[in-house]
Amino acid sequence: MKYDVVIIGGGAAGSVLAGRLAADAQTSVLLLEAGPDYPDPTNIPDEIKFGHTRFAEAQDSQHNWALRGIITEEQGEIHVAQGKVIGGGSSINGQAMQRGFPEDFDSWAALGNDEWSYDKVLPYFRKSERDLDIKDNYCHGSDGPMPVRRRQSGPWPAIQQAFHAACMQAGFAATNDTNGLHPAGLGVPPSNNLNGVRMSTAMTHLNPVRDRLNLTVRGGVFVRKIAIRNGRAIGVIADSGGKVFEIEADRVVLSAGAIRSPHLLMLSGIGPEDQLQQFGIPAVVHLPGVGQNLWNHLSAQVTFKVKDGISLAAHTDAVHFCLHYTAQGSSAINDMVLRTSPVVDTRQERVPGVRNKYLNGGVPPELVARISCTLGLPDGAGYVKLASADPDVQPSFNYRYLQHPNDIRRVRDGVRLAIGLLGSSAYKDVVDYRIHPSDEILGHDDALDLWIRKTVGTARHVSGTCRMGPDSDPMAVVSQYCRVKGIDALWVADASVVPRIPRSGGLHATVIMIAERVVDWIAAG
Repeated sequence: MKYDVVIIGGGAAGSVLAGRLAADAQTSVLLLEAGPDYPDPTNIPDEIKFGHTRFAEAQDSQHNWALRGIITEEQGEIHVAQGKVIGGGSSINGQAMQRGFPEDFDSWAALGNDEWSYDKVLPYFRKSERDLDIKDNYCHGSDGPMPVRRRQSGPWPAIQQAFHAACMQAGFAATNDTNGLHPAGLGVPPSNNLNGVRMSTAMTHLNPVRDRLNLTVRGGVFVRKIAIRNGRAIGVIADSGGKVFEIEADRVVLSAGAIRSPHLLMLSGIGPEDQLQQFGIPAVVHLPGVGQNLWNHLSAQVTFKVKDGISLAAHTDAVHFCLHYTAQGSSAINDMVLRTSPVVDTRQERVPGVRNKYLNGGVPPELVARISCTLGLPDGAGYVKLASADPDVQPSFNYRYLQHPNDIRRVRDGVRLAIGLLGSSAYKDVVDYRIHPSDEILGHDDALDLWIRKTVGTARHVSGTCRMGPDSDPMAVVSQYCRVKGIDALWVADASVVPRIPRSGGLHATVIMIAERVVDWIAAG
């Protein structure tokens, strides 16, 4: 059978695309997902359905790809969880719905992508959401499929009270809406956890329309490459149940995420010629930007022991704050984020315990908290490269964290800002003593930089590897309409098209918006 549209990847973007495109009964849509599909909501495994655990992120979970990638040379390869299930990352993530800031999208437009200015993307943020807290028809939607709320009905934990007070004492402003027109400052981040349930796009956008006769969803299908003939995408080569077959389509949409999407392009002969030649893949189109410009958010941790009697066990709906601020000497506003949390994740992990690299002196982990410093708008970028012509071999990738001097400078200053907050009077009844970094490390920039590189953590906000841009941008992979350059009938619609990662420290809501934005362009053919 030939389909009008085949979508590769049923993740955060792919589920949105399939649900929206199938609204036209005259368009046949096939959604292919390598991981399992759960069409009956009552059969969704608890580790996917409920947001109180990190079980799906474990290396032995069938619901993530369990990739290996480098974040810094000091740490080498680490486990990188990427969703391998219908809903993709939105089915295993931390349920954050922080949008990019207005400045992010205006900067996209300034790069030659005028369809992505804040004024033009805002209607698609509204279309995607049902905000349960803020009734603001300009910034927020009230009847979209994705519920959005701010966890704040519970009590304020002691570390959150202290963090809030310290930030206010330091002169930072507060905001009531981190997804609004004025999102910067100290505020409560939004979430898509509703009554304990992780509201993935598979649940919100896809499940309600599964009964449409023109929509077919197939889990357990591994796409090996895109079929291209005479400069046009004509379908995909896929593997299901050990059998390889070709599926024909008039339009092909790649929504496999910022690691797998560039990987599939290169396996299909679209990418840097030198890499393709190295692995004997015939070049169809030379696009040097495929796999380059890999963005991701990093997080450095300042840890401290709380005083005896201070509980770090939080109510499931307890408030937690984040601070968006501008680094000193930065040319971009609101490029940094601080937040506080217990070191023991409030979401239960499959393997109990914490990363002991943050602890010393035998401090019980349940008495340790942290302030996390996130670089919201990095200047340095990483890459995804082929490791083999075999689709079953994952590509190699390196975030190349902190190799740009402006990145390490801002994180170093952010760590010191966090330590300054800890030393304020707001924390006098909460902090016993700081654990890491030590005073000795703090006394020397080089020592602090090395410590940061050895201990820095990472988010699952991989993006930018098939970035959009005008023809004047030699590293652009897709046009601003997300069409792959040099190939007809082929689109990329996921986090990989992001020309610059949102400075807000979140990506999930922006990926959903991207899918909502691209639907009409794909439908038009």
